[in-house]
Amino acid sequence: MLQVEKNDIQRIICDLLSITVYRGVLDKPVTSRLLDLLNECRNNQYLSAYRRFGDLCSALLTDTGMKSPKQAIAEEILADENVFTLTLAKSGAENLTEELLSLAKRDLSILYSAASNSAGLIKSFFDAGSPLPCWGDLPADYPLAGRWDECINALGEFHLKNGAGRFAFCNAFLWLNRDIIPIEHPDPVRLGNLKGYETQKSIVVNNTLAFLDGFEANNILLYGDRGTGKSSTVKALLNEYAGRKLRMIEVPKENLNELPVLTSRLASFPMRFIVFIDDLSFSANSDSFAALKAALEGSLACRPDNLLIYATSNRRHLLKESFSDRGGDEIYHADTIQESVSLSDRFGLVVTYLLPDKQRFLDIVLKIADDHDIDIGREKLLALAERWAVERGARSPRYAKQFIQNLRARLARGEKV
Repeated sequence: MLQVEKNDIQRIICDLLSITVYRGVLDKPVTSRLLDLLNECRNNQYLSAYRRFGDLCSALLTDTGMKSPKQAIAEEILADENVFTLTLAKSGAENLTEELLSLAKRDLSILYSAASNSAGLIKSFFDAGSPLPCWGDLPADYPLAGRWDECINALGEFHLKNGAGRFAFCNAFLWLNRDIIPIEHPDPVRLGNLKGYETQKSIVVNNTLAFLDGFEANNILLYGDRGTGKSSTVKALLNEYAGRKLRMIEVPKENLNELPVLTSRLASFPMRFIVFIDDLSFSANSDSFAALKAALEGSLACRPDNLLIYATSNRRHLLKESFSDRGGDEIYHADTIQESVSLSDRFGLVVTYLLPDKQRFLDIVLKIADDHDIDIGREKLLALAERWAVERGARSPRYAKQFIQNLRARLARGEKV
C-alpha cells in the first residue's frame, strides 16, 4: 500500500474517532467493523484484515444482496439516539442551537466521507487477484439521499414523524435483562378484529387518544374473564396509533421491580409510551407488588408525562388472598384487606370484560365469519359454534376466533362440515 493511501486511512480513522454527537454510531455493527478493518489496513496486519473484511461483509449482507456502506451506515445514523436526534424528534430542525447543528453537521460529513471513500482504500490494501466479495456504491435512501451534512431538514422531518433511536424503526418492545428489546413480529390485531365489548373498547381508546393529544390520561386495569379480549385490546392500540408516535413496551411480571429504571430511560423521549403488563397478579409476599404501587402513585419520583401503564388481569384485586389470610392472627385485620385492594385502586380506570351470554357469543361468531367470507348457512354455522363452545365448557371471543380458524382450515381442505 502506498504511503499516501496509508495517510488517507489514518485521516479517516482520526476523523471517526473524533465524532461527538453521533458517537454511538461507532459502536454499531457496520461502522465499528469498518473502523476495525481500517485499523488493520493501516497497521499492515494482513491476516487480521482478511478476518475484519469478512466481518464487515457479513454485516452488510442481507437476504437481497450486499448493502453498500452508505446504505448501511445511513441506517445506523437514523437509529442512533443522541441529543441531536431527540431534539429533531421533539420539534424538528427549527429549534436547534447553532453549536449543536454545527457539531452534528461535522459528524455527518465525517461519516459520509468514511462511507464513500473507504472502499477504494481498503481494496487497494489487498492483492488485486484476491477472490474477495465486493459491495457497490449505492446511495442511501431518504432522508440521507444526498450529502449527509446537507440533509438536516430531511432528517428533521424523519425524526419528527418517526421518533428517535430504536423507537424510529420499531413500535413494540420487550423489557428484558434491563434493556429495551425490539419485537420484530408484534401481534397484528386491529380494533376492528375485536367483536363486541364496544363500551369497554371506547373507554380504552378515548383515554389513549387523550394521552396522545397531550391531555391528562389515566393508567388502566383491564379486568375480567379469560379469553374476552383484554390483552388484544391493548395490543390493537399500538397497531392503530403507532403513526402518532405511540410505542408499547411489555414488562414481564417478574421484572416489575425494574420499572423505575425503565421509566427514567423513557422520560427524555418525545414519543408516547404504554407500558403493558399482561396477566397481572401477585402473591402475598411479592416484591413487585410494592414496586408497581409506587410506579402508579406514591413514589417520590412522579411518573413521566409521556408514559402510561396498561395492565390486564383475571383478578379484580390483583393480590392473591386465601382463607387463611382472612382468618389470620393479625391484630389490624382491616389493614390486610385494604392492602389487597390498594393496587387496583391506583389505576385511574378499571375496565371490566365478562364472558358473553349465548346470544352475544353467537353474534361474535357471525361477525368474525363475515370478516372471512364464510358462507355455510347461518343455522349450520351457529350450531357448529355452539357445539364448539359446549365442548370447551365456556363461551368467549377467544373460543369464537378459534372456532372460525378451525372451520376455515376444514373448508380449505374440502372437508364436509
